[in-house]
Amino acid sequence: MSSTSFSGNQHDAPRTSLKELAVLFLRLGATAIGGPAVHIAMMEEEVVTRRGWLSREEFLDFLGATNLIPGPNSTEMAIHIGRVRAGWRGLLVAGVSFILPAALMVGCLAWAYVRYGSLPQLNAALYAVKPALIVVIAQGAFRLARSAIKSLWLAMLGLASLMAAAVGLDPLLTMAVAGVLAGLAQLRSRGKGILPAGVAAGGISLAASFSLSMLFLVMLKIGGSIFGGGYVLVAFLRSDLVIRLGWVTERQLLDAVAMGQVTPGPLFTTATFIGYLLSGVPGALIATIAIFLPAFVLVGLSGPLVPRIRRSATAGAVLDGINIAALALMIVVSAQLGRSAIRDWFTTAIALLSAVLLFRYRVNSAWLVLGSAAMGVALLLSGVQPG
Repeated sequence: MSSTSFSGNQHDAPRTSLKELAVLFLRLGATAIGGPAVHIAMMEEEVVTRRGWLSREEFLDFLGATNLIPGPNSTEMAIHIGRVRAGWRGLLVAGVSFILPAALMVGCLAWAYVRYGSLPQLNAALYAVKPALIVVIAQGAFRLARSAIKSLWLAMLGLASLMAAAVGLDPLLTMAVAGVLAGLAQLRSRGKGILPAGVAAGGISLAASFSLSMLFLVMLKIGGSIFGGGYVLVAFLRSDLVIRLGWVTERQLLDAVAMGQVTPGPLFTTATFIGYLLSGVPGALIATIAIFLPAFVLVGLSGPLVPRIRRSATAGAVLDGINIAALALMIVVSAQLGRSAIRDWFTTAIALLSAVLLFRYRVNSAWLVLGSAAMGVALLLSGVQPG
């Protein structure tokens, strides 16, 4: 593969207009329901099969690159495509166009939630959705486990990460330490004793008082440190916003995740909802910009280095360690949130039905969430008060 494929300076290939990129990714952002795997499959159909903008090999290389940097994979994939087809302006247009529809939808839902959140029908819908969401997160952990547990060593590292997460160790620190240990183990197996470059365990010191600048820093940290898929986001949000800062409750966090789940586009727009709860439209804008900003920066910086990164055994080992820690975080947060979401016969029944539909019949998670909401409203209309 030529280096021009990754540099964004393809003089030997026709470039794509910014309008074409905007139209495509606005449409994908407004219709891609079902999580990153669905988003990426739709992108592959559009840019490889239908338009021929990338070869399948190029597409897979970019997909591999998104797994080596933190952030939302499907959004980073859109940014990669925009960059390689139209340079830095394309990077911005494709990424913003993919994010914008979901952010607007979630922002409107946040407004309705704040204004009408006391409506019995909305409360019943959200009450029924929460146990389904716990199962969706658990399914994400199961899918990750199949590819993350590659050896007994990684299984042991995952167990240690699970224990660290269970006792409340910071998620970023847990993932960073796991990555360092996995990288060191790989280097030792090759007879080297150096620390992998680029792995840091530091974090941002947070204060309990709310401000827009602090909101920006918190979301920036989260957006720049999440590996393992969108559902790891829940663990980070809970650690910072619920446990450490007390800005939102567990109920509000699950409501925010529900809104991000039922809308198309990236789950990271959950931050839009939380930002609106905390400070209206300015909070929604700041939270959205901050959580997605690292993806644009990291894709822009890493694009030309993709071939070298993917050939590095050390980088691959560090990623293995980070992924196994992400799996541990997902398991722990599922259990922690499950205690408040699954608490009577109705929510238990929804959780069990959701598990069957997801694991056995592979029902799209967005439809599962919508169906659960309908069941909650139906229970209310039958004369039973949920919860």
